[in-house]
Amino acid sequence: MWRYADVQMHVNFSKTAPFNTSKKSAHLHICTLNSFAHQHMPLIPPVTAPTPASAFERLLTIMDDLRLNCPWDKKQTLESLRHLTIEETYELSDAILSGDMQEIKKELGDIMLHLVFYAKIGSETNDFNITGVLNGICDKLINRHPHIYSDVEVQDENDVKRNWEQIKLKEGNKSVLGGVPASLPALVKASRIQEKARGVGFDWEEKSQVWAKVEEEMQEFKAEFNVDDATAIDHEKAENEFGDLLFSLINYARFININPEDALEKTNRKFIKRFQYLENKARENGKQLHDMSLAEMDIFWNEAKKL
Repeated sequence: MWRYADVQMHVNFSKTAPFNTSKKSAHLHICTLNSFAHQHMPLIPPVTAPTPASAFERLLTIMDDLRLNCPWDKKQTLESLRHLTIEETYELSDAILSGDMQEIKKELGDIMLHLVFYAKIGSETNDFNITGVLNGICDKLINRHPHIYSDVEVQDENDVKRNWEQIKLKEGNKSVLGGVPASLPALVKASRIQEKARGVGFDWEEKSQVWAKVEEEMQEFKAEFNVDDATAIDHEKAENEFGDLLFSLINYARFININPEDALEKTNRKFIKRFQYLENKARENGKQLHDMSLAEMDIFWNEAKKL
């Protein structure tokens, strides 16, 4: 079925007429249709789908259309899409932190498009396709959930995590930490490293031990960078100690079920909100921040803290 709006009537009509089955006639018939198709005629869009399966099929059809007909989509590669996918992922993260369910729905759709786009490009080089991608994740989930799809017994989520890491090693992973992407932001990477180490039993037993480690690292950092001493510091040593301190704080956050990335981002947003209040109040009073004293700014800052 041709999906060009202005060609569909021509094709349907031709079916009712006597059809010359010669190769030459058939070739001319197809070429005529192709000439119609390349005259910037709009495609008939696939209709809204009622089920998950048909909705996914609709997206695949649209992806095929765009890849074949849209100049921008035709040019894209795995590499050119990468930074856009990262951007879309951060937009989803923003929507989640804002608790905006409609925005979450929208951003999930954008990410779904990117996944389908990558699979389409992979199919063009015969490296992989969407069917292989979906079956691959299904097979992995079945294999890594033996407590669901086999007779393995677990007591809690910690057993599930331990099984997951052990299965990954059996699948050929050389290191428990091998699955942590090198390009992850450092704060997120620290959390993932600690979670994976815990999955094989390398962890503190009590949170009090973790807090003692935090205090130890704090003292070591202060020894390199004494706030009461104006003496020049060894920047590299201070940086290393500060990294150790952050790592231990992230570890303690994990022990008390605080996601450090979420916690820091909420503080970022809180600071932005209060600072923008300060800026607005300064403008209302006909002032610029750089012309105000810290005491004047503190008045508005304390107001912002009460909002």
